[in-house]
Amino acid sequence: MEQATATYIPEDLLTQYTTVRNYTQFLCEPLEVEDYVVQPVSHVSPPKWHLGHTTWFFETFILSAYASGYQVFNDQYNYVFNSYYETVGARVVRTDRGNLSRPSVADIYRYRAYVDEQMEAFLHQGTLAEEVAELLVLGLNHEQQHQELLLTDIKYILGHNPLFPRYGEGLEREKVSAKELVMLPVRGGQYEIGFQGSGFCYDNECNRHTMYLQDYMIANRLVTNGEYLEFIADGGYQDFSYWHADGWDWVKAQGAKAPLYWHLLDGQHMYYTLQGLAPVNPDAAVCHINFYEASAYAAWRGMRLPTEAEWEVASRQFEWGERWEWTGSAYLPYPGFKKAAGAVGEYNGKFMVNQMVLRGASIATSPGHSRPTYRNFFQAEHQWQFTGIRLCASPSV
Repeated sequence: MEQATATYIPEDLLTQYTTVRNYTQFLCEPLEVEDYVVQPVSHVSPPKWHLGHTTWFFETFILSAYASGYQVFNDQYNYVFNSYYETVGARVVRTDRGNLSRPSVADIYRYRAYVDEQMEAFLHQGTLAEEVAELLVLGLNHEQQHQELLLTDIKYILGHNPLFPRYGEGLEREKVSAKELVMLPVRGGQYEIGFQGSGFCYDNECNRHTMYLQDYMIANRLVTNGEYLEFIADGGYQDFSYWHADGWDWVKAQGAKAPLYWHLLDGQHMYYTLQGLAPVNPDAAVCHINFYEASAYAAWRGMRLPTEAEWEVASRQFEWGERWEWTGSAYLPYPGFKKAAGAVGEYNGKFMVNQMVLRGASIATSPGHSRPTYRNFFQAEHQWQFTGIRLCASPSV
């Protein structure tokens, strides 16, 4: 079960609730109403679905379960906004989310307002049972996850519009790295990894356990666009020897030649950002690459990706948080992991197959939603997240 703070004060939780809910709507302010409905590919959800789903979470798991006399806003919304919770019932399949012209965007904002009003009244009633407070904290972290997904989905929607429209200011300002690439040495030995403390974490971050690591070296910064351009220029996408077999199949099937959102126009590499199309900045960290590309680049450099244990142990020695960083670790349970009963148990454990772990955070991660033990995970072929590369090697390299 997820861990959360031992003391829950409804007024504090209400403040957190309001802050998180308002931030979701802030992210949608630059959108036109037409943007809310688009679903270009199956793994991208329309923005209005995110707005409805995060609201459905609080209605279903808190208000309907614990608020006396609560009346659901619309009894069809459980079918529309359930994501993958088999315990809760039937749902619209993911690939059909873009077909939902109804409920309208206005309906969904009314739904959010209704649930927010009911949640405020519920939290004003007095002390919460620990079980309810934990569900609320989980719901807030769940919405923060969807805030990042919302941004990545908005970028995919706008970045595949032939006009490359601008989204808004300030949400994708790239940091420029002036640091020389240095490989930081880490001594081998026994290390503990996993969550420790009294704050919130997801169940997949538990239990803290001991790992034995060999000596290794890890980069002090992420790989830049300029360094990745050297890989492209050297024929990296044409040489199978750098790629996993599945990765090489992906290259051939997709005709891949560069990271997502890169376009070669009149001999110049251009990159779609949330501010619009711009020349690729050679000094910014490369972004929107999948696990196959990250692994191939590392192999081209004669190195590899760190394991998630190596990343966590070394994370105090370098800055992180600009890109989700691919690791060489499969997403598997920690020793002693047990799924919670009911729908909450479906949150992480059911995905522990055919996924790779990412560590850190990204420029799209919501404020206060990152920590060194956080275990993100995606399938190896996905590029649409804000992902990057940190190199790792044995000392002999």
